[in-house]
Amino acid sequence: MSRLPIDRRAAFERGLSAESRAAMLLVAKGYRIVARRWRSPVGEIDIVARRRNLLVFVEVKARDREDDAAEAVTPRQQQRLIAAAEAWLAVNPDDVTRNIRFDVVLVAPKRLPKHLVNAFDASA
Repeated sequence: MSRLPIDRRAAFERGLSAESRAAMLLVAKGYRIVARRWRSPVGEIDIVARRRNLLVFVEVKARDREDDAAEAVTPRQQQRLIAAAEAWLAVNPDDVTRNIRFDVVLVAPKRLPKHLVNAFDASA
C-alpha cells in the first residue's frame, strides 16, 4: 500500500477517479485516449487525446463544486500545461502536423463531468 499520508492518498485517489471519469466522457464523444498522466520535466498532462486530425491536451480538475474546479485552472497552470504539451510534441513529432487544442474537464460529485472545449489559447 502507498506510504502517502491519508489526506494526500485520498486526494491522489480522487484525482485518479476524476481522470477516469473525464477519459470515459471523452471516449463517449469520439476521442481516442493516447496518454494519461503523461509526465515531462516541465509538467504533467492529465489526458492526451486524438480525434481525426485533432490533438487535445486535457487538464482535469476535481473539486467539491464545479465553479471551484474551474477557478483552479490558473494562468500559471495553463503555462505549465503548454510547456508540457511542447515537450510532448518534441518526443512525438508526428503530432506536430495536427490541430492542437487545450481543453479542461471539470469534475464535481454527483454531477456529470463538464467538458470545456478550447478552454484557453496557447498564444495568449
